[in-house]
Amino acid sequence: MTKGILGRKIGMTQVFAENGNLIPVTVVEVAPNVVLQKKSVDSDGYVSVQVGFEDKREKLSNKPEKGHVAKANTAPKRFIREFRGDDLAAYEVGQEVKVDIFAAGDIVDVTGISKGKGFQGVIKRHGQSRGPMAHGSRYHRRPGSMGPVAPNRVFKGKLLPGRMGGDQVTVQNLEIVKVDTERNLLLIKGNVPGARKALLKIKGAVKA
Repeated sequence: MTKGILGRKIGMTQVFAENGNLIPVTVVEVAPNVVLQKKSVDSDGYVSVQVGFEDKREKLSNKPEKGHVAKANTAPKRFIREFRGDDLAAYEVGQEVKVDIFAAGDIVDVTGISKGKGFQGVIKRHGQSRGPMAHGSRYHRRPGSMGPVAPNRVFKGKLLPGRMGGDQVTVQNLEIVKVDTERNLLLIKGNVPGARKALLKIKGAVKA
């Protein structure tokens, strides 16, 4: 079964390795996740484990949500996600999945929602080159040609200005530098998508 857990991004810091190297790390707070449901080929057509993260007030939950989590004897959850895999034997409904399923040195994939940048031009959004900045030039940061004359339209897929960011992004093959079981923290080498306090989905690397 692919190991997986949900957490919140706290921010970035740096730690020193034993050989003196400085390692930039992202700190992720991973409170215990609760297994809410096990899905199988017979009942759902595929195999996965559904986990819940972060309690939600009863007042904010509707009746189906309360009934769903009652089977796991837990409070309504703010975030519910699935981790797909082949082996469900290690998981039981109501079981807590804690940060200790990972160890230092493990390689993981981290999924999150990237920071929203708002409406941006083609230079920032698509990495296009700008025109000459001389006084005679009337072409500085504009999109450029819209395409050939003949079709009398702009082809689909043309890279143009628009809203940037706020997309689901997965960064693969990141190394776990340290696991703090007392404070429920993961230190992951490098940066991960999202702003501070963003929800992160951490699972064992598929290409490791």
